[in-house]
Amino acid sequence: MDEQQLTFQDLGLSEEILRALEKKGYGYPTRIQAEAIPPLMAWKDVIAKAPTGTGKTFAFGIPMIEHINPESEDLQGLILAPTRELAIQICDELRGLLTYYKNIRVAVVYGGQRMETQIKALQKNPQIVVATPGRLMDHYRHKHLRLDKIQTVVLDEADRMLDMGFFKDVTGILDKIKNKRNMGLFSATISQEVMTVSWMYQRDEVEITVRPEAEDRPDIEQFAISCSPLAKTEMTLRLLRTLGFERVIVFCNTKVMCQRLSDDLKRAGVSAECIHGDIRQQQREKNMQAFRDGKVQVLIATDVASRGIDVDDVDCVLNFDVPEENEYYIHRIGRTGRAKKKGVAWSIVGTFPEQAKLEEIAKYSHFAIQTMRFDEAGQLVPYEVKKRPIKKRYR
Repeated sequence: MDEQQLTFQDLGLSEEILRALEKKGYGYPTRIQAEAIPPLMAWKDVIAKAPTGTGKTFAFGIPMIEHINPESEDLQGLILAPTRELAIQICDELRGLLTYYKNIRVAVVYGGQRMETQIKALQKNPQIVVATPGRLMDHYRHKHLRLDKIQTVVLDEADRMLDMGFFKDVTGILDKIKNKRNMGLFSATISQEVMTVSWMYQRDEVEITVRPEAEDRPDIEQFAISCSPLAKTEMTLRLLRTLGFERVIVFCNTKVMCQRLSDDLKRAGVSAECIHGDIRQQQREKNMQAFRDGKVQVLIATDVASRGIDVDDVDCVLNFDVPEENEYYIHRIGRTGRAKKKGVAWSIVGTFPEQAKLEEIAKYSHFAIQTMRFDEAGQLVPYEVKKRPIKKRYR
């Protein structure tokens, strides 16, 4: 069947799921959904590499829901995520898919929230749990949940989770799930650690790769502008005021810079909040919600804290610091240009190493990044590199 003509109905999904997808306005599966849902529905293991923003949550969430026995109160599906924000986002998306189901419950457990709140949710016998690895192990040790009836386990953002030092926790959890029928590994990159987990815990896995060049690649205009390192905050303010975007995410490489920039922007009269690892979870959720609701114009984040930011109408992503990893850049700018809308990304370059890194990112990712400058009239114009005149040599 032609992929362009494939619908969710063609995937043999239940009426409840189809109604939920229709209510959300989804008629056609993305590439990762079209390729991952059938094997997962057939209880096969899947290892999938796909860029952010391509619909991975539905790709593993739909088959998991379809396999749940609502008459049983056993925990049947487990999804592991690297950060609290991503775990919360996945849980919210699953609940949206469960709109027309009566007896399937989802709970989310993560560090930074009181155990008592999560214990109450687990006492309601959810059939699906979304969790960060460390907090899941805490609940397991205290016998708040059992893992022996789990049929499907999914690792989302598997590369980031294992990079963050969760390898021992993740393998410890997987060792305790004795009766699983299938497993999904979903990742933006397939690192050595991801391959090791696949080799240890998957059998005859279906491999899926969705390349960034595919139709799901977002439409994002990318620009860079240079200034001295000490003038970056001033340049950020100037860009925000000149471009006039209503909803902007700014990325910094460190928690300290994230907080300092937030304070500086507020003092300059910009409606801004930040999320990073040193901010309490309750405040992070409050700041995220204010950004989603449009009460805050600028959200400033570190790469780790940003995992799980899911806002479809971000006008612009601004890199206050050029990221240290190529994949971070792709993940950052993927926050704009979602839901088939055009996006914009800017990077502020303060040093020669940052310039070199951005050029490496552009080459690695096959991106065109246009260098800009402010002219004498204060307008943004392309920066033209002046070529040295060629001196003629006479003999």
